[in-house]
Amino acid sequence: MIDGLVSGKLVGDAEMREGKNASRFVVAKVKAMGGDGEAVVVNVIAFAPESCAALMALEDGDSVALAGSLTPKVWSDKQGNTRPALDMVATNVMTAYQIDQKRDASGT
Repeated sequence: MIDGLVSGKLVGDAEMREGKNASRFVVAKVKAMGGDGEAVVVNVIAFAPESCAALMALEDGDSVALAGSLTPKVWSDKQGNTRPALDMVATNVMTAYQIDQKRDASGT
């Protein structure tokens, strides 16, 4: 596993799901720009209640920064071209809304 920090825009809305033993988690997709200017799809799953709540508060197109463990993947588009992708187990989620809250709390 790779520890990573990814920032990008939410694609679609995050979904709350229920696993075994009624445990809840959130899945989402984030489009991040790679160093070469090509978009990379990040498939996100979050288990921590704070991370889940932050993802659920976002809407399609909102900016988000995520920290957690990354697993590189590849997928094939409809034309058969291979594309990079990442799977992430997000442990921390930071949004512009949270940054504003921290600034307000600190008085800056």
